[in-house]
Amino acid sequence: MKTIEESIELDVPVSKAYNQWTQFESFPQFMEGVERVEQKDDTRLHWVAKIGGEKQEWDAEITEQHPEHRVAWKALDQDGPNGVVTFHKLDEGRTKVMVQMDYEPEGLKESVGSAVGMDSRRVKGDLESFKEFIESRAHETGGWRGDVEN
Repeated sequence: MKTIEESIELDVPVSKAYNQWTQFESFPQFMEGVERVEQKDDTRLHWVAKIGGEKQEWDAEITEQHPEHRVAWKALDQDGPNGVVTFHKLDEGRTKVMVQMDYEPEGLKESVGSAVGMDSRRVKGDLESFKEFIESRAHETGGWRGDVEN
């Protein structure tokens, strides 16, 4: 099992960062390789992405969600990662976002890519793209404020 941990500081309030993160269908706009995220209901997502040049699809379930604090999920099949994103208020206009993901690299491409740190660099790059995405907007594209505890 491989664990990736990355974080970034954003120049936006925690509510704005959290609200945007809950708009899962916007992920392809700032996550490399993510082609589509379809939100089936409040806790179920279907992902389509290119990983190591190969198209993969998986379903995930949000297992815990608390506004402005955390979103945790688990893959419902072997192709996707499990993880948690936490939001930390630094001051009124600044937020630290931390991502931790666990997954099992499959096949030669993913194993080699993981061994040389390509997966960590991709998550870091996605966080940097999220920073650009959210800081360049006057408002988040939406937000879901519900609590989930599975």
